[in-house]
Amino acid sequence: MRHGNKINHLGRKYAHRKAMLGNMGVSLIMHKRIKTTLAKAKELRVYIEPIINRAKEDNTHNRREVFSHLQDKEAVNELFTEIAGKIAGRNGGYTRILKIAETRVGDSAETAYIELVDYNENMLKTAKTATKKRSRRGTGKTDKKAVEAETKTETKAEETAEDKAAE
Repeated sequence: MRHGNKINHLGRKYAHRKAMLGNMGVSLIMHKRIKTTLAKAKELRVYIEPIINRAKEDNTHNRREVFSHLQDKEAVNELFTEIAGKIAGRNGGYTRILKIAETRVGDSAETAYIELVDYNENMLKTAKTATKKRSRRGTGKTDKKAVEAETKTETKAEETAEDKAAE
């Protein structure tokens, strides 16, 4: 019986699953976004988030612990230098899973992208511009006046930065 065993074994033995998740973790850290099946993406999220959380504090013990999972010096260095700076203020939720409408050709498995949250520039721009007005009665539509005012201030700030650079 599997009482309390919530891990998805992904049809693999322990050593194969551990190696696969480690390799996928390295790819995610190096490329910031990978395409995989939905089941693997969900398991990778559970595997990689505690590893990314360790990178907040850069010391020898944490580096050795992360290396024991990833087995890649370049990925560990990337995690502790570049990624740790961006996630320093975040309490969790370092990854995002985006489902894709297409399925894999061979076995019709659902596919998804898994990415690091702070590295998707397109979603960061839309999150800044589309501020939602919350009310108890409304549907939560975006406040057009607030969005227009915010975009105007952003364009003014960009113009002044360009003028200063031109001088």
